[in-house]
Amino acid sequence: MKALRLLRWSGSVLSPRTRPCSIHQAYRSPTTTRFFTTWNPSLQQQAQGQEQIHEREEEQEDDDKPIIPEDMPPHLQKEARLRALPSPPLSEARRSAKLAALHARLSLSPRLPVETLARCLVDGTADPNPDFSNTSLSTLGRDLYSYYTAEAILCRYPRLPTAVVFAAMNAYVGPNTLTQITKEWGVELVAEPGGEVDPGYLQCKREDSMLVRQRSKKKSSDSPVATLKESLPRIVGLNPPTPARQSWSRGVSSMTVQDDEFGGSTEGNGQSLKTAAAATTVEDACARFVQAVMGAVYLHRGKQAAKTFFKEHILSRHLDIGKMFEFKEPTRDLTRLCAREGLDSPVARILSETGRLSRHPVFIVGVFAGREKLGEGTGSSLNEARVRAAVGALKGWYLYSPLDAMVPSEAEGPHAKRWKPGLVDIGEVIC
Repeated sequence: MKALRLLRWSGSVLSPRTRPCSIHQAYRSPTTTRFFTTWNPSLQQQAQGQEQIHEREEEQEDDDKPIIPEDMPPHLQKEARLRALPSPPLSEARRSAKLAALHARLSLSPRLPVETLARCLVDGTADPNPDFSNTSLSTLGRDLYSYYTAEAILCRYPRLPTAVVFAAMNAYVGPNTLTQITKEWGVELVAEPGGEVDPGYLQCKREDSMLVRQRSKKKSSDSPVATLKESLPRIVGLNPPTPARQSWSRGVSSMTVQDDEFGGSTEGNGQSLKTAAAATTVEDACARFVQAVMGAVYLHRGKQAAKTFFKEHILSRHLDIGKMFEFKEPTRDLTRLCAREGLDSPVARILSETGRLSRHPVFIVGVFAGREKLGEGTGSSLNEARVRAAVGALKGWYLYSPLDAMVPSEAEGPHAKRWKPGLVDIGEVIC
């Protein structure tokens, strides 16, 4: 199994920084000079070439800087300099009690400086400069979350349908879940970002509430389940697309290859490292913050620490995947599955019943393929019990989990285990 060397390409989205030991030496006076918080050796030469570009940009921005009178008191001069910055300077990170409490609450290593944690709390909408925002760290953290979650789901449940995999991914590392994690960590959002704000607050420029409602309606219509319901009954070539319904061509293969890790459209997703959005929603800002913390842990502590952080905060959350299934015709799907696997046609048989002539009868029906019982279900009618028995049989097939499942990331590193290939199923039943 070839190991993925993420550290090689992770440096391409990060900027150089000064070492943590020399940070205090750099902040001898409260000026508007800003220092980087993350450094990678592979970008040392590139950073030297970018210094001239930054000097030119600073010369162009000199006209926009506020003019501070010399006779102003020192404490007012410092406040004026802080207000001129889009985000708090790194010198304030060591003085923030909220930031120190968050660092201790997450049990982060001392090798991860609070300056980097403060950068994780600055969204790209608050500070457009990617060298001082969490844009690059969140990009790396999102890829790590997607990789670890996908391998955990696919190796534990190798027979899951693709739509259920997308729903499970969204339940583990989706924006709603990461927003809830942000609240559990005790992180609060600031009303308006600025240099005078405590670095322990999550800083972002919030979007208008009307635009948020419109975007939420669009996301609900582009969900994997809604897209599959619209795309499967249509036949490509016979029903040409209309301007009102362009999602007919987004099938399972298109969602897997072209869309994001949640099966949603990638149009307008993500922030560029050069240009950031003017405003964002609270969910997206919280999601980027949690992803940035994951990226910071990976860069400062390594792959094993990032994997441990993922297990403690993401994979430890209980998720009942059995409730994510939605079958339209379970009896037909079960018949197709038995035919594909070479089993006898399923037959429903009454196992027991009570109160047939009463107002509340109960029937217990089992589905058999030859002499083997595939599933069992109860209901107030024979048809309801038969359908539930077919659903139970399908869930028993799709929710199969190997006892000694191993994920590919466990076979990487100096203390890696010997790789044991897992089950690769041929896929769900397509009727």
